[in-house]
Amino acid sequence: MELVFASNNQHKVDEIQAIAGNKFILKSLNDISCFEEIPETGHTFEANAGQKSRFIYDRYNINCFGDDSGLEIDALDGEPGVDSAHYSGSRDFQENMQLVLSKLGDNPDRRARFRTVISLILNGTEHLFEGVIEGRITKTISGTKGFGYDPIFIPDNYNITFAEMDAAEKNRISHRGIAVKKMVGFLNK
Repeated sequence: MELVFASNNQHKVDEIQAIAGNKFILKSLNDISCFEEIPETGHTFEANAGQKSRFIYDRYNINCFGDDSGLEIDALDGEPGVDSAHYSGSRDFQENMQLVLSKLGDNPDRRARFRTVISLILNGTEHLFEGVIEGRITKTISGTKGFGYDPIFIPDNYNITFAEMDAAEKNRISHRGIAVKKMVGFLNK
């Protein structure tokens, strides 16, 4: 089976292909020559993921999926949430992480979670899959692997950040990994 992932983020494409293995052939937006900016105007992860997959399905009539992910921090009332990619006003994750650390300051409540919602459109019908990983925010940036907020997020039952984990370990427990495994399980039925 061939599926288009409504993204050109090569980190995400590689991560999802590694999680899914050979269950399907994954194509990116580049692979289908889609260079348009896909709207992301929803106020929830579900809405944004659905916008992406519906955009691709409506224009290319191909089975596809889109995702939306974000970091939710309890002490910041769920921020950055759906605004995770541009929390600081830019898409620079160094700036985004610095803003999170600045806003948290010395607050001892550092509980947080990463959430991913995948919207799969298969033959015109949408199916949603969610993955959540609980953890906490560090006080400093640590690690060079991964992307996004990985250097400031330590998952529960670990003492290292996502950015300090090897890709296989992160993919095994990550929010995106959980959601992708649910989608793969659905596709295998």
